[in-house]
Amino acid sequence: MDSNRPLPPEQLYRRCDPASLGFASTAEVGEPVEIIDQARAIDAVHLGIDIKRPGFNLFVLGEPGSGRHAAVHRLLEEKAATEPVPADICYVNNFAEPNHPRLLLLPAGRGSRLRQDMQQFVSELANAITAAFESDEFRTHIEAIQKEFKTREEGALQALGQGAAENSIALMHTPAGFVFAPIKGDETMSQEEFQALPADEQERLTRLMEQHSEELHKLLAQFPRWRREMQARVKEVSRNTMRLAVGHMIEELKERYADLANVLDFLDAVQDDVVDSAEELRETPKTEGDMSGVVVSGSLPLFRYQVNLLVDRNGTRAAPVVFEDNPTFPNLVGRIDHIAHMGTLVTNFTMVMAGALHKANGGYLMLDVEKVLTQPFAWEELKRALKSGQIRIESIGQMYGLMSTASLEPQPLPIDLKVVLVGQRLVYYLLKQYDPEFDELFRVAADFEDDVARSEGNTQSFGRFVATLAQREKLRPFSAGAVARVIEYAARLANDAERLSSDTRRIRDLLVEADHGADQAGSAEVRAGDVDLALTAQIHRADRLRDETLRQIRDGLQLIDVSGSHVGQVNGLAVVDLGDFRFGHPVRITATARIGEGDVIDIERETELGGAIHSKGVMILASFLGSRYSRTLPLALSASLVFEQSYGPVEGDSASLAELCALMSALAVLPIKQSLAITGSVNQYGRVQAIGGVNEKIEGFFDVCQARGLTGEQGVLIPASNVRHLMLRDDVVAACAAGRFHVHAVEDVDGAMALLTGVPAGEPNADGEVPEGTVNYLVATQLAELTALRQAYAAAGRHAGSKRKREK
Repeated sequence: MDSNRPLPPEQLYRRCDPASLGFASTAEVGEPVEIIDQARAIDAVHLGIDIKRPGFNLFVLGEPGSGRHAAVHRLLEEKAATEPVPADICYVNNFAEPNHPRLLLLPAGRGSRLRQDMQQFVSELANAITAAFESDEFRTHIEAIQKEFKTREEGALQALGQGAAENSIALMHTPAGFVFAPIKGDETMSQEEFQALPADEQERLTRLMEQHSEELHKLLAQFPRWRREMQARVKEVSRNTMRLAVGHMIEELKERYADLANVLDFLDAVQDDVVDSAEELRETPKTEGDMSGVVVSGSLPLFRYQVNLLVDRNGTRAAPVVFEDNPTFPNLVGRIDHIAHMGTLVTNFTMVMAGALHKANGGYLMLDVEKVLTQPFAWEELKRALKSGQIRIESIGQMYGLMSTASLEPQPLPIDLKVVLVGQRLVYYLLKQYDPEFDELFRVAADFEDDVARSEGNTQSFGRFVATLAQREKLRPFSAGAVARVIEYAARLANDAERLSSDTRRIRDLLVEADHGADQAGSAEVRAGDVDLALTAQIHRADRLRDETLRQIRDGLQLIDVSGSHVGQVNGLAVVDLGDFRFGHPVRITATARIGEGDVIDIERETELGGAIHSKGVMILASFLGSRYSRTLPLALSASLVFEQSYGPVEGDSASLAELCALMSALAVLPIKQSLAITGSVNQYGRVQAIGGVNEKIEGFFDVCQARGLTGEQGVLIPASNVRHLMLRDDVVAACAAGRFHVHAVEDVDGAMALLTGVPAGEPNADGEVPEGTVNYLVATQLAELTALRQAYAAAGRHAGSKRKREK
């Protein structure tokens, strides 16, 4: 490549031919395109979702806005459509241990049916209880039992009274209880009459009353046992009544769920509890909405027989694909709600709520790893669930003993799902390095490319991808010219004319803004001009700082020359990255040289403004000088390099070529053309290496030159390896085509110096000699003179020292 000749316009911008897209408008595109040339990542995703073994969960790597979520979500949905629908997840009351709700897994759709059936059962149960206990048959049974008890009690007392009467003693019922008293005829004796009896008669009667009192005491002691027997018989009658009342209802339910053993067990438990609780239910029947029964234990609300349907798969036709955008601890593993009741927090199994792991069980769960990591306890709980293979629903306060309120411990749910984490590469490698459990749980990484090759096939696919985005966003049709302009924008985003960016977010934003422009113009179709206007508007919204920098240069506040020449001074180029907008601007780099001990002083590094990579670049150019010009002589040089008017950190090695040229100019005393700017990295052999931000750097210097007036002398020197990255603005390309601005590609420092100074670099002959007057000759001569001067000073110093010793 001839560095003396500027690059032709066709190398400054690679255009997309609208005719090559295969359609005149996106309205003609039928089949959607979601993913472009991501074979490596797609294969990894397929591997992760096909292997149904623990630990083969997915981590999707890539940059934000690259369309990873949508692409992976579509692949998961395609796979899920071929997989069976998982079970409904229910919790029901554990009648034996109310604090440990029981898990029920039912075929998809059967959970909602069971919930409805149990709601119907509860609504009918209250009436059934009332009707059963108010029936004539129940009352007859109870009255017969009570009458039997009363007859038995009265008969025993009557027999005791008759036995006493035969001994002239009466059994009397007083307010104080039963007492015995002697009788005379049909009347009880008064105290005076009893005292008038002979002593032996009094003694006989007293002894008889004591005997009968003892018999009464024994009889009264039997009454509680008889009452318990009566109560047991009443309870048994109540149980039988309840069994008859609900038996047909339970049997009817059993017929509907005869194929589900776990449901039959639950219905048996319901029937047993209803029968066992007959008396309590009869005394305090509750309706479904009576919240006074919301307690862990105590009274018996009827909704204890309901079903808490956590996850309803009714109507679902495929395995679930769930994306949880707020992966907090309770949103992941579920939660147990509480309500205030009589001054305390209480709960029951109906307040168990599902988390994303429940909803995705049997399918796929997508999570943003950065969000999971920033939520307290969420990452650790996710790992625990994956390692144990089950979900335990418990509150953070319960886990760490921060709550004294009685809570629930629902039966854990076995899980069978794939977790897909989406995150940046840095997060992936940090987890891989510092979390020992990460490799065990996420064994498949799917790395999505940030950009793809700009081949003919990929260009056509990208055009259909743009059409898919436009149709999905319900935008106007885009003409082929507008799509071609979007494709060119994608190449500019990739900073490579041979690549296309995968930044779906920014491309979608451009489509929406272009559609808005077409709407404002009253056009039914989005054209290339609408896309250009949208791009111009995007830049205008973000370029305040660029305009301020250009103003300072134009007003002379920041010293930049675009004409004339100067020794040891060159226009370097820097890039400012503001996130969604980057711009370049020139920066003056100066160098000075003098006799010394071979040091090249980087003032940026000395003031701690230079980064490690920038300092490395300065060391490389110092090595280049020594290896090329001072192989057999000591390098008697002391040089200084500085970015003028730079008040912030300087990083990167893209200015090392400019620094080397400035230093060689200072050594050879050759002025550098200030109409040229230069960028590039350099190695120890003087070869120029590629750098980033080449488009922004060229455009930044062009803007300064245009503000000062284009003369046809101005231009930029870039590494030859960066030519493929050029996607310059239309005004820059037009100026280059008109000869008013130039872009040169250089391969080594010799070519750069020849352009910057107008003096040939000088190629060494077979003897290693370079022609006189060339750049290399002048640099080598100057370094040799500095070496000679230093040796002369050293010799003079030694001579003076010897003379002083002789004089002493």
